[in-house]
Amino acid sequence: MKSKATWFHGGCDVCTTAEHDLVDGLDKTRFDIEKVNLVTHRARLGEAEKAGIKTLPALLIGSQVFHVNHGADLSDLK
Repeated sequence: MKSKATWFHGGCDVCTTAEHDLVDGLDKTRFDIEKVNLVTHRARLGEAEKAGIKTLPALLIGSQVFHVNHGADLSDLK
């Protein structure tokens, strides 16, 4: 069974580099990966916040949040 992985990002250079270096390298046989740009999909801000995301970019696997580098605070998008 695949684990759900959601990549929350803001489309900035930090996010794009981390997506390329980290997320695109995840084993797609193990993870069902969804990429969510919170700048263009603001309706999902509440979902990210509820999951515990504080900064972007961040990778959510199951209920575990992994904050990667620092592109922006989630609060900057509100």
